[in-house]
Amino acid sequence: MTSPIPTRQPLQLPQGQRLLLHSCCAPCSGELMEAFVESGIDYTIFFYNPNIHPLKEYELRKQENIRFAEKNGVPFIDADYDTDAWFARAKGMENEPERGIRCTMCFDMRFERTALYAHEHGFPVITSSLGISRWKNMEQINDCGHRAAAPYPGLVYWDYNWRKNGGSQRMIEISKREHFYQQEYCGCVYSLRDTNQHRRTQGRERIKLGVLYYGDTPESANTNSTSGVIPTETTETTETTETTETTETTETTETTETTD
Repeated sequence: MTSPIPTRQPLQLPQGQRLLLHSCCAPCSGELMEAFVESGIDYTIFFYNPNIHPLKEYELRKQENIRFAEKNGVPFIDADYDTDAWFARAKGMENEPERGIRCTMCFDMRFERTALYAHEHGFPVITSSLGISRWKNMEQINDCGHRAAAPYPGLVYWDYNWRKNGGSQRMIEISKREHFYQQEYCGCVYSLRDTNQHRRTQGRERIKLGVLYYGDTPESANTNSTSGVIPTETTETTETTETTETTETTETTETTETTD
């Protein structure tokens, strides 16, 4: 018998009156968004995720996030895709494991842009939906967030544990209710490559983009989604860089939770 999901606890910003939320995807940010509304927190979404490839997957995740933001009347900042800069910073880390130095670089890059925007537009607090996923290393994410905010006087990175008090469970429930697109790998081509390789060893098909949505199958109960049906396509993706055979790291992407 499934135990009931704990009730949300009221949230309070660590300082100031406005929050800039870096969002990696709709499934991961859905719980945070509803929690902020419930607590009366004034927030804006900042979507900067140059790691997500191929472009089709990027657009799927972004449009799903925009859809939910518009539904809730939340301002949405669509930042530059900036893929060339991401690949340049990832050079030499193509074969690093999930949760390793390539992921640290990726979090750093996204948080640096988030912190800069917050500084330039008067947001005293930043946070991210990345940490709600149980497949991510929360300490690694928070270290990157604090490091990005440090150069700007008066800017704070809010390292709240979004998984606690039923946050992770509500994330799944919201994703099923909203029929979000269910992403099956973290986001980058190297993660896609590794995930497909892992699937091959299990006799499973390669990941298909734009096919799976929360609530479609029993598997959906433990994974991530988006919306906006786009023709399916097996992701062999050949995006920039020689080693982009694409797939994503083993278990860390296989079950979906917030993989960006």
